[in-house]
Amino acid sequence: MWSWLIPILTLIVGLIVGFIVGVFYLRNQMTKMQNDPDMMAKMAKQMGYNMNKQQLQRAQQMMKNQNPGNKPKSRR
Repeated sequence: MWSWLIPILTLIVGLIVGFIVGVFYLRNQMTKMQNDPDMMAKMAKQMGYNMNKQQLQRAQQMMKNQNPGNKPKSRR
């Protein structure tokens, strides 16, 4: 019984911890990107977009105006 239970629990705990670490890392990278236009330009190039300075400034402004905790309200 223990030979099945321990690996399954280890897998579940590993997935949960990995998800939490991934979310923390992604949020950290997004906040760094808001303050660093070179990092944002690099990401845009990796995605296949060539952005000029005005487009980069607009994208940075949009990211700063977003509130990560608030979801957009549904229109009903």
